[in-house]
Amino acid sequence: MRFLPMLLRRIIRTGSLTLIGPDGTSETFSGETPGPSVTIRINDRGLDRKLLLNPELRFAEAYMDGGLEIAPEDLREVLRLFKLNQQHLKRSPSQAVFRSLARIVKRVVRNNPIRSRRNVKAHYDIGNDLYRLFLDEDLQYTCAYFPRGDETLEEAQLAKKRHVAAKLMLRPGQRVLELGCGWGGMALYLAQVADVEVVAVTLAEEQVKLARERAAKLGLSDRVRFELKDYRAVEGTFDRVFSVGILEHIGSTNLSTYFNTVRDRLVPDGVSLTHSIMRMNPPGVTSPFSAKYIFPGGYIPALSETMSALQRSRLWLLDCEIWRKHYAFTLQEWARRFAANRDRAKEMYDERFCRMWELYLLGAESAFLDGRMAVMHLQVGHERVSAPLARDYLASETKRLIEREAELGLRPSSEAVALH
Repeated sequence: MRFLPMLLRRIIRTGSLTLIGPDGTSETFSGETPGPSVTIRINDRGLDRKLLLNPELRFAEAYMDGGLEIAPEDLREVLRLFKLNQQHLKRSPSQAVFRSLARIVKRVVRNNPIRSRRNVKAHYDIGNDLYRLFLDEDLQYTCAYFPRGDETLEEAQLAKKRHVAAKLMLRPGQRVLELGCGWGGMALYLAQVADVEVVAVTLAEEQVKLARERAAKLGLSDRVRFELKDYRAVEGTFDRVFSVGILEHIGSTNLSTYFNTVRDRLVPDGVSLTHSIMRMNPPGVTSPFSAKYIFPGGYIPALSETMSALQRSRLWLLDCEIWRKHYAFTLQEWARRFAANRDRAKEMYDERFCRMWELYLLGAESAFLDGRMAVMHLQVGHERVSAPLARDYLASETKRLIEREAELGLRPSSEAVALH
């Protein structure tokens, strides 16, 4: 092997990696800064040649296919090691070429409605039973909120829904639009605790089907309408407009389209909230592994380009909150639950899928612990006075929501927590 040792000597600046080749020989690559110490075994003699082009993607595929072996207990630390040294990997000649090409593609390829539907189907319509293996009982597939840090996943997801609702300052009878609704948990929560009418849209057929079933079971079908529709196709105006996790799927070229949609759907004195992953780095590109296997068409926007799109919409930024480690805590729990149910996932799919999903969950966890990823809450409106001038209102709104939850018995069930 020639290329891989040369690459590792160049990029390992933190921690150490021991590489065992197909012939059993080993070499250790150590950085100047302490960090994870891991071992990787190469089984595929052709992997060295494959890594010449796009090593980031080929490394992931080699692990998925068995050409590269990592002890299950070491996978998290291996991914953490590469995340800590990622800036040096990006400077490698082949990876630099790939990222340059990816930036060109990002500028010219738009997620139109047809492409968006195809991208959503690739991730969200692969089976609801998969997501039940590792999500909370409400199937919340976005960052949970851990205000204390010791909440269960169920408690933290309820806290997220409550926090979003508090910032929307909902009153009975208001019309609310949710852009990208997942399996309906957020819309159903708002209808229950705030007595509002919700129109929620998504492009995922499996999600719409289950969300409608849940609404009917709760007797909320007359107050929550789930539609299989692109966010750009919604008509009418609403008192509140919000999204939790859609911005990462629309593509960088559609950021202005998103905020213009919010502007056009929001009544003059309305309030909107956007919950999204963000990168603290300047605008970049989606990792090749994620783009090919996890979120085709997805892109995590930089705070700078998001703000630029918001400015062009002429909406007022009323408040901005940054969640720094909350998604890491969420992903840690998702990964733990997936590991506990791995055998069931393997029966549903196969070993390659399980390895792919583990790379996704643990890699994302590392991005929020060691990388430059966070979550942003952008509260916006047409006027500077659309929301109170101080954040004091959040305490009273939160208290009111907690009291209403208690009346409705909306607490995570002990059975659901024990299930995982």
